[in-house]
Amino acid sequence: MSELLMDAPAAGAQEAGEVVLRLSGVVKTFPGVRALDGVELEVRAGEVHCLLGQNGAGKSTLIKVLAGVHRPDEGQVEWLGEQVSFGSPQAAMKAGIATIYQELDLVDYLSVAENVYLGHEPRSFGFVQRGTAARQTRELLARLGHGEIPAHRLVRSLPAAGKQIVSMARALSHEAKLIIMDEPSAVLAHDEVGNLFRIIRELTAQGIAVVYISHRLEEIREIGDRVTVLKDGRTSAVNLPARTTPTRDLVSRMTGRSIEYVFPPRAQQAPGEKLLEVKGLGRTGEFADIDLDVRAGEIVGIAGLVGSGRSELLETVFGARTPDAGTVAVDGRPLPPGNVAAAVRAGLGMAPEERKSQALLLGEPIYRNMTLTTFSGFATAGFTDAGREQAEAMKVADLLELRPRDVRRAVRTLSGGNQQKVVVGRWLLGGTRLLLLDEPTRGVDVGARAELYQVIRRLADQGVGVLLVSSEVPEVLGLSDRVLVMREGRVVHTAPAEGLAEEDVLDLVMAGSLTATDERTEEQS
Repeated sequence: MSELLMDAPAAGAQEAGEVVLRLSGVVKTFPGVRALDGVELEVRAGEVHCLLGQNGAGKSTLIKVLAGVHRPDEGQVEWLGEQVSFGSPQAAMKAGIATIYQELDLVDYLSVAENVYLGHEPRSFGFVQRGTAARQTRELLARLGHGEIPAHRLVRSLPAAGKQIVSMARALSHEAKLIIMDEPSAVLAHDEVGNLFRIIRELTAQGIAVVYISHRLEEIREIGDRVTVLKDGRTSAVNLPARTTPTRDLVSRMTGRSIEYVFPPRAQQAPGEKLLEVKGLGRTGEFADIDLDVRAGEIVGIAGLVGSGRSELLETVFGARTPDAGTVAVDGRPLPPGNVAAAVRAGLGMAPEERKSQALLLGEPIYRNMTLTTFSGFATAGFTDAGREQAEAMKVADLLELRPRDVRRAVRTLSGGNQQKVVVGRWLLGGTRLLLLDEPTRGVDVGARAELYQVIRRLADQGVGVLLVSSEVPEVLGLSDRVLVMREGRVVHTAPAEGLAEEDVLDLVMAGSLTATDERTEEQS
């Protein structure tokens, strides 16, 4: 692999540890997507090996290969010196590989002990030994430094940090030799992260290997030994020292994509009057002190990691969530908080991230999905004029170049890109002046993406204001006129899109500052 960047092992526990896991040329393909394309990885006993990469780089797929959810199509997975292919999560767990996902897979209505030994309960003569399970659970919790958690307590009553401890105890109950942690700090407060790191250090001191996945560079610096970077399903760097590798090197290995992003040219004219003004908006635990505005004909993009508060902000602006502080105003008039109907009357429309479950009636025809918010306008004396409904929907279908054009088809028969056009078309029928888009191209193929970009830009050229959220940095930069970067619930940077590089945005979302830009400037000087 010509672009593979390697380095000598960092000083630390891994120098003495044997290799417990080695991946060579691992490939995993799904219909139309090569999620992993020759991944290399080496993990040693007693080390914290950090996995770094943008959204869509292949981290989740790699985790699922290691956890036995997916089998690789090509390549080799060696575990404890032997080539393996886990057929199920149970097989991976039995072999000693435990995975703690960001969304913890615990059963809320079972006790701590029942969760720890779920599926492999201690038995005698076929009967579950609940007392033994409780005693062994207490021993595991004490080993993790949390013997105060009662084994009989229902998991649903525990805080997020407590649930994470239970997941670790479950991993230890399987005598795990490798624990994979997917964004473990995402649900933790600052002081709880310190406790998590203490536990990780104790585990590695016992020879247990940890694969730690995080977007937060400061965490990788503090807890990591070595780093492997994924980009577009490929390994772009392996075995980098976590504490000493410059930020610019890590960021540069994460940037660049194999997918072609074809964006329409930006508007040449200046944006119009201010449509949306948000001041001091906040929701406890989600985001705080947000100021932003969107003008007619302007596309404003919000970049940030999952969990940074981007989607929650959009939903609050739309009235689907009620803020704890701040105001939302359209045309200078404040909107009542937590009131979707008032937002729609003011000219706001929203296409949510989960369009199939939150925005579409999959069994209904296209035209009925388009007229959901204007349905009453097609009724006379209690009867619906389906012909006029279809005719108006057809005008929008032509405008958006919907394929196929038959608006009587069930919306479930459309591709992801055309389903998204239907959601956008619904708001156009209602005369929307400000469109909120949450992950507008999620699940959309490359060709349909370009069409959606054209649709969004065309709407802006016609004076519609657009506020969009996307996990894909090239999409935010290529489509937007102006970009806001969010990190941990706050806007940390606002700038014209043309003045930002992809490396700049990644610096901001991961480190909170333009460190890579500063380092590049120092090098040039």
